[in-house]
Amino acid sequence: MDFATPAELSPIPHAEAPRDCPLCPRLVAFREQCRFEHPYWWNAPVPAFGDPAAWLAIVGLAPGKHGANRTGRPFTGDFAGQLLYATLARFGLSTGTFGAERDDGLRLTGAIILNAVKCLPPANKPDPGEIANCRGFLEASLAALPSVRVIVALGQIAHVAASRALGLKPSAAKFAHSAEHVAADGRILLSSYHCSRYNQNTRRLDAAMFESVFERAVRLGKPTGLEN
Repeated sequence: MDFATPAELSPIPHAEAPRDCPLCPRLVAFREQCRFEHPYWWNAPVPAFGDPAAWLAIVGLAPGKHGANRTGRPFTGDFAGQLLYATLARFGLSTGTFGAERDDGLRLTGAIILNAVKCLPPANKPDPGEIANCRGFLEASLAALPSVRVIVALGQIAHVAASRALGLKPSAAKFAHSAEHVAADGRILLSSYHCSRYNQNTRRLDAAMFESVFERAVRLGKPTGLEN
């Protein structure tokens, strides 16, 4: 079955990994297993989704097996995306209706979603080498987004990856929910607990906590004159 390449679906094509990215042998093997078991799924590095003129970049961990790895769009098709996309809509950062499929017509305005790791990791746990291998794509993505003023990292792994991509030392830029750090170039890193099903079910994160991070992001970075 023929699929588009990540670059063909991305608002920042030159920052994307190739469809058959070879950098991480463990992830390549898992990707090939998924392609065999689910030949009609996306099963490839997941491209960025959103507005190439975004002022806000959201950095997630990695594709979920039944979410982005299936649909080819970040946070689409799994539980975590329900809260994320509802929150983006609440703050006027999307148009259309989230339907949990790539062709649902949803568009982001002023925001873009990236991942610390482009490919599906077994058990949703990338190893340090895989995170390091993908850092170049995250750095290239941020470099391709000159209007980004604020980065919201979802979870500790995304926080550390974003910190390094921004030139911050993770030992100094500690992760915590609602943590805030400023890079040398003035971009601001905000962090949140990940909107995973586990975090929501255990009440480590609720909608109000999650929305408070985005409310802060809007206050810090939304260009003046733009209305929701």
